[in-house]
Amino acid sequence: QVHVVESGGGLVQAGGSLRLSCAASGRTYSNYGMGWFRQAPGKEREFVAAITWSGRSTYYADSVRGRFTISRDNVKNTVYLQMNSLKPEDTAVYYCAASTDYWRITTKLADYSYWGQGTQVTVSS
Repeated sequence: QVHVVESGGGLVQAGGSLRLSCAASGRTYSNYGMGWFRQAPGKEREFVAAITWSGRSTYYADSVRGRFTISRDNVKNTVYLQMNSLKPEDTAVYYCAASTDYWRITTKLADYSYWGQGTQVTVSS
């Protein structure tokens, strides 16, 4: 089992940047694919970005492609989400999640077994 904890959320003006971190502990962290999801008030949780265990493959939602970058450091057991050019519509609680399908990218919530508590990101206009 993997335990994940997000950090780095906060309040930022439109056009600004934030970097989220997700610290993992437990069973061999590097054997998990990792993903970021977000949930805005009144909306369903949605996929943001994912990365394979090796870090060689990444995938992004259309809404964030070109602005957000997912990366991981398997020595530090941490995955990051660098968010640039933030927009008010990026406001949400951001969740980190781990998938046992470590070799492939998946955007489906059901494919992720372990979830963090979330970190709030608020982008003001």
